[in-house]
Amino acid sequence: MFTIAALYHFTRFPDPAALRQPLLDLCVANGISGTLLLAGEGVNGTIAGSRNGIDTVLGHLRALPGCTDLVHKESSANEQPFNRMKVRLKREIVTMGQPDVDPLQGTGHYVAPAEWNALITAPDVAVIDTRNDYEVAIGTFNGAVDPQTKSFGEFPAWWEANKHRFHNKRIAMFCTGGIRCEKSTNYLRGQGIEEVYHLQGGILKYLEEVPQADSTWQGDCFVFDGRVSVGHSLAIGPHILCHACRRPLLPADRDHPLYEDGVACHHCAADTSDADKDRFRERQRQIALARARGERHIGSL
Repeated sequence: MFTIAALYHFTRFPDPAALRQPLLDLCVANGISGTLLLAGEGVNGTIAGSRNGIDTVLGHLRALPGCTDLVHKESSANEQPFNRMKVRLKREIVTMGQPDVDPLQGTGHYVAPAEWNALITAPDVAVIDTRNDYEVAIGTFNGAVDPQTKSFGEFPAWWEANKHRFHNKRIAMFCTGGIRCEKSTNYLRGQGIEEVYHLQGGILKYLEEVPQADSTWQGDCFVFDGRVSVGHSLAIGPHILCHACRRPLLPADRDHPLYEDGVACHHCAADTSDADKDRFRERQRQIALARARGERHIGSL
């Protein structure tokens, strides 16, 4: 059984590059896999490994400047959901492209999962899903607005074009783990919206804590690891991943005439060239050869 820890924390790192190698070395030494992002604004990522290994890395992270209060969310899996360990340096730990947005200067009002249903069912509340379109497509809260954005960086333009729809409304926002809402709620406050709220701990915390019988969530939640999706109680969902476009698919989608394992699905078959597909087929061949040797190819999940 592998412990999976999803985490983020906003703080000031004057020299994030100096933190990278010690963190990577510690993760590798403890058999941890996953991805951690470091930037001047903090740390973000998901890692998986043994209980002791995860605890060691979390202890290291909480010892970094300003990270004492770092909060993480846990789940588990029978198989390691990541192939390798990566620690990357980024401009932002979640990319919005708005230099004036700073969650350390204030965010929306946090709403605990147990209180979320009461908020979003109030008649004067508009609920906005801040995730990408392919994430929303497999699950969201009842009545939530889907901005249909392909990346988080598109959200400010969407808000500017649609803000008239939310006149005299309180705004409730949510995302997978909470990090996008740290920025999106700060952004809305900068636009003069004071009555803005966000789901504390994100969808993952809600699915973990709120019983399915009481839930207003419909579908599954996309996650950025080998599980692909999770449902209530963070049980692994039914989805698989298209290795070409990285979109979640249901098992039945494999029966679509445009589906080819690791090469294309009905979402992306028209978007890639024959040369792209040939390259993907070679990758699949190498994955199959590695599997036959009892190894795990770096290009597989």
